[in-house]
Amino acid sequence: MAKGRVKMRDHGAESSLYWRRAVIAFMGIVILLGVLLANLYHLQINEHQSYQTRSNDNRIKVLPIAPTRGLIFDRNGVLLAENRPIYSLEIIPEQSPDLDTTVDELIALLDLDPEVKARFLADVRRQRRFNPVVLVNRLSEEQVALFSINQHKYPGANIEAYLKRFYPYRDTFTHVIGYVARINDKDVVRLQEDNKLANYAATRDIGKLGVERYYEDLLHGQAGYQEVEVNNRGRVIRTLKYQPPIPGSDIYLNVDVALQQKAQKLMAERRGAAVIMSPKDGKILALISSPSYDPNLFVHGISSPQYRELLNNPDRPLINRASQGIYAPASTVKPMMSVMGLNEGAITPSTRFFGGPYFQIPNTKRKFRDWRRWGHGWMDVYRAIEISADTFFYDLAYRVGIDKINDYMSRFGFGQYSGVDLHEETSGTMPSRDWKQARHKQPWYQGDTISIGIGQGYWTATPLQLARAVAIMVDHGETVHPRLLHGIKGPEGMISMPVSKGNPIQLKQDSFWDVGLSGMYRVINGREGTARRAFADTPYKAGGKSGTAQVFGLAENQQYDHASTKEHLRDNALFVAYAPFENPEVVVSVVLENAGGGSSHAAPVARALLDLYMIPELLQDPEGEEQTHE
Repeated sequence: MAKGRVKMRDHGAESSLYWRRAVIAFMGIVILLGVLLANLYHLQINEHQSYQTRSNDNRIKVLPIAPTRGLIFDRNGVLLAENRPIYSLEIIPEQSPDLDTTVDELIALLDLDPEVKARFLADVRRQRRFNPVVLVNRLSEEQVALFSINQHKYPGANIEAYLKRFYPYRDTFTHVIGYVARINDKDVVRLQEDNKLANYAATRDIGKLGVERYYEDLLHGQAGYQEVEVNNRGRVIRTLKYQPPIPGSDIYLNVDVALQQKAQKLMAERRGAAVIMSPKDGKILALISSPSYDPNLFVHGISSPQYRELLNNPDRPLINRASQGIYAPASTVKPMMSVMGLNEGAITPSTRFFGGPYFQIPNTKRKFRDWRRWGHGWMDVYRAIEISADTFFYDLAYRVGIDKINDYMSRFGFGQYSGVDLHEETSGTMPSRDWKQARHKQPWYQGDTISIGIGQGYWTATPLQLARAVAIMVDHGETVHPRLLHGIKGPEGMISMPVSKGNPIQLKQDSFWDVGLSGMYRVINGREGTARRAFADTPYKAGGKSGTAQVFGLAENQQYDHASTKEHLRDNALFVAYAPFENPEVVVSVVLENAGGGSSHAAPVARALLDLYMIPELLQDPEGEEQTHE
């Protein structure tokens, strides 16, 4: 190329390059526009329903509504558990021009604890300002009235009413009804496992003990809801739909208020339990565990000092002694042991036995002493029950053996759950060879059987089990399950609960039942009957059996002395009874802890309980008026 020549531009090549770039850019735009249109089609057409639902979820909220809890009545329609309104003072922060001053003035006006202000302001910081925040719960009627006449001074402040459980008879029915309290983490886990948590979205309380817990599903009801429209800040604009909750069912119990109150007074200042039950259908007419406590303490949240006081009380009021207390049944089981011996052929109604001061297993030295030092002399089975001769039943147990005893007594309900409609129940212990090996890693000895013959040793039972065993006796082997629930009140009226029965006990001769029952009749009415004094001059005929259970073991030659023995080591007093004798309508079991002899201490209480049932006039005095507690 010559020096100074200028190279010419190739306009054709540049033009071709430009058009190639333009085509590629255009194709890119078309492709991207296609992707945009395809995505728009996917969002607007294919996913329309999904995004519309999500949009509604952001715009519409479903608020649960708690149902009203069902009421609890006694057999006569007396209210035992009700719902009472409590009043809370709430403030909507955004509606209060000067929140700090408003709170200070309300505290002064209503004479509130100054510490509520710090808690209230902390709650305000955790919530949106258009939501109401509780300043104080459980206002008195005077505080409600005082605020109402001054409400115009406090914009944003309002009184709201809520329903809370209330038990008008306080400690009288605690171990029957139980109580409700705030739902805790354990309750949430249980509700989740049972797929019921959604039904408790708006509910604060749940049944914790007794009937309140056992029939929770009936009493709680079905939650309702309302659909509301909210803005982007969560403020409710309007209500779109309202589904009312279904209230819980009202339930009626078999217990009788007047009978329960009188029975509680008889058990006052004692540790123990009493059960009054109908033998034919298992209806529990009264169930007492003493001492008791006021369940209203738990409804609003019991304080730590109050709970510690109950928990550390040496009399253990929190335990339902009627269904959870386990005691040696002692001589109360001798009539059942007699029926077993008759059916196994170990004795007959005319068998004669000489009862000396003690019993010995052949070829052994250990002496099992009778409660009477010099023995009882010659006796048959009727007299053995009447005077509660230990040696007769030592010998019977030895000859029958633990395997048969376990089999028969299990049929009477010992060592078994009674089937009562309470979760708070223990099964007690009906010992056997396998049980002792599993529990104590020891074989069963013949000496163990001898103690079982008089309801001692490893044998334990609850007062409720004793009442059921007597009911089986008087009903000639028909096995009913104790029942607290009488009926459910539905839209169509009362629905009564059917009688719940188990497999009956079949004997070779039905007359064997009469032998045991006649022995119990003689306990009360016989010339030597251990309870003849306690039941003197009753206007009705009854049968019964006393029991005195040792709390600790005595050495072979050691004598028990009630006065010198520490109170918590003294014998337990027991008595079981039924009336009237010819056609029993009611059975009673009484256990008094560390009271002493059953015939001298428990029998008078049992007699008084039977009197209350058999002589209705005794329930008519004005002492049984409703107790109320605020």
